[in-house]
Amino acid sequence: MDFLSILRKKRDGLPLTKEELCFFANGAADGSIPLYQLSAMLMAMYLNGLDARETADLTLAMAHSGDMADLSGIDGVKGDKHSTGGVGDKTTLIVAPVAAACGVKMAKMSGRGLGHTGGTIDKLESIPGFQTSLSREKFISVVNETGLCVVGASGDLCPADKELYALRDVTETVSSIPLIASSIMSKKLAGGADCIVLDVKCGSGAFMKTEAEARKLAAAMVEIGKRAGRRVAAVLTNMDLPLGCAVGNAVEVQEAVAVLNGKGPDDLRTVALTLASTLLVLCGKGTKEACEAMAREALDSGKAKQAFERMVEAQGGDADYIRDQERLPKAKVSYTLQAPQTGYITVMDAEAIGRVCVLLGAGRHTKEDAIDPAAGILLLKKTGDFVKSGEPLATLLCEDEALLKEAERAFLAALRFSDTPPELIPLILGTVE
Repeated sequence: MDFLSILRKKRDGLPLTKEELCFFANGAADGSIPLYQLSAMLMAMYLNGLDARETADLTLAMAHSGDMADLSGIDGVKGDKHSTGGVGDKTTLIVAPVAAACGVKMAKMSGRGLGHTGGTIDKLESIPGFQTSLSREKFISVVNETGLCVVGASGDLCPADKELYALRDVTETVSSIPLIASSIMSKKLAGGADCIVLDVKCGSGAFMKTEAEARKLAAAMVEIGKRAGRRVAAVLTNMDLPLGCAVGNAVEVQEAVAVLNGKGPDDLRTVALTLASTLLVLCGKGTKEACEAMAREALDSGKAKQAFERMVEAQGGDADYIRDQERLPKAKVSYTLQAPQTGYITVMDAEAIGRVCVLLGAGRHTKEDAIDPAAGILLLKKTGDFVKSGEPLATLLCEDEALLKEAERAFLAALRFSDTPPELIPLILGTVE
């Protein structure tokens, strides 16, 4: 097949066939198509778009460009959950145990944090001994034994996406909704789950800044799932401010466990239960109302907490660190940041808060950077709260006091104050099914 003729078609705004999109994805995966031609195709796709059929065909081609997870050894319905990325987003640590406690097998592959967004794998690795790299046989065994297992993505999963994602980053083609949808869903389809709930975030801390953009992305991903024969739904959630009060790694594990213990912030509990109940509906566990009640019962009865502890132990972690969270890694430096003025907090830029967390050592600028599991931020006030000058706003946690000056400046720059309270955006913005 002649790639130049395929490139010419998309340059001129014509739709590509399934075979042509497979040729493109396989050429990206095995290096047979030069990078300059791959880049040209990405720009042509960015400028001329992909229709729903092309987007689904490209996604499936990318998914099949490498290993496809074989979950046939797992008994029952297999579920998965994916977030488009945010700040303080530790919902996987709650959603997966709740779903498992309700009889769904959660065979989940997660990623690490990069930039201002945190990663589930980094959070779990703050638990001493926890292993996120398991053999296929061990992965299957843990899911069958405990109902859930969370590991890092395989190195052979979706090689086409790895190549194309890196090129999109340097060719200014990242913001194409069909390309974003294909990137996310190719990994989800390759992961092998029957049912997938998507947490599509929008706002200052999300990649989709507006609800309209988030809704378009959600619709594109749900359509891909439908065409691929999977049961998929997307929940649109607000990421204009961090989720919960903890941002980091060990501190987010602590907060997730607090919710599993029936405590913790209301916003985190609400989002986690909405995602969990949506997944239960997809998995055929009952009506929306019945699944909402089932998810709440799993959380409030302690069954979800027990499922999480079993997973931690099965993956080599010390569950005593979950039973007694005070044993989790602690930062050497703890600094209380005070309000510079009196008034209502009207803006708390979530992306900026995420970048402060990176400054403190809890995140990465590049994939090679090491992280400090104990570093992070504990928010004492959030958008809508009234504060007095000198009142504590947040606690900054880090290894080195020298990091505090820049972190404090950046944190305060992320806030806006007013004499009047702000109009708050709803936490759950809708569902696409």
